[in-house]
Amino acid sequence: MSEPRESLKAAPTPQARLSSDLGPRAASSVVMIAAALGALWLGGDVFILFWLACALAIYWEWQTLIDAPRFKARFFGGAVFLIGSVALLRGAHVASAISVVAVGASLLAWLGGPAKRVWAGAGLIYAASVVISVTLLRVLSRIDGMEAILWLFAVVWGTDVMAYFGGRLIGGPKLWPRLSPSKTWAGFLVGVSSGALLGLLCLVLKPGAEAASLGPLFVLGLLAGVVAQAGDFFESWIKRRFGVKDSSRLIPGHGGFMDRLDGFIAAATFAVLVGWIKSAGPGFVAIGLLRW
Repeated sequence: MSEPRESLKAAPTPQARLSSDLGPRAASSVVMIAAALGALWLGGDVFILFWLACALAIYWEWQTLIDAPRFKARFFGGAVFLIGSVALLRGAHVASAISVVAVGASLLAWLGGPAKRVWAGAGLIYAASVVISVTLLRVLSRIDGMEAILWLFAVVWGTDVMAYFGGRLIGGPKLWPRLSPSKTWAGFLVGVSSGALLGLLCLVLKPGAEAASLGPLFVLGLLAGVVAQAGDFFESWIKRRFGVKDSSRLIPGHGGFMDRLDGFIAAATFAVLVGWIKSAGPGFVAIGLLRW
């Protein structure tokens, strides 16, 4: 099944393009944002369970999408490895948690059969990356954990929303038409710059914000926005590779959890890598990310 070809009729006006799917998208976004912010505020086990549920949904969508053999064994086996990894991570056993994901991916690759071994194993790594990343930033980081996730939300949501409106209202040359026909250069530039500014605003409002850090954090926000857009393109490439339009229909107006969180997964992984490289270990990832 491939995506429908674009109509040869006259292109709809920007207002028509905005109104066609804005209602379902807006309603779903409000619910998801409220749930994500509520879990962030409560923190601890509630936060971990919220993102574990998201990771399990992503994993189910991935394994459904690739249509490899032994679906039940792949899904339930991968879910066990994913839950086990998060349990270890909750106890601050970071290396062990990552090792469980690596071992699980190897076993799942065998279950996927010769033609789709890499895809079957990669699904666990992809799903685990988001829950491991946000747990390292929010739960295991001793300082700045909530601020790090708020910054990440602001950058990714700002990039996503403003890229949508910028692309729909401004139009112009396509960014990568073969992979994502609706994305434009205007939307990309508006989205990335808006996300970086919104992320910076969240940190400026924090008491004790250091002016010297604002320049590097703006650049970091730009890079995170670019990475988020790259994550969006990566997921689009996967869907085209397997001939589907949406990863699922779990979220009205958005498709599935992979469709909604593709950019966040990439940006969260990027943020953890930057924070870990700059810090002294997993307990200081948020500090390494935000203090320059």
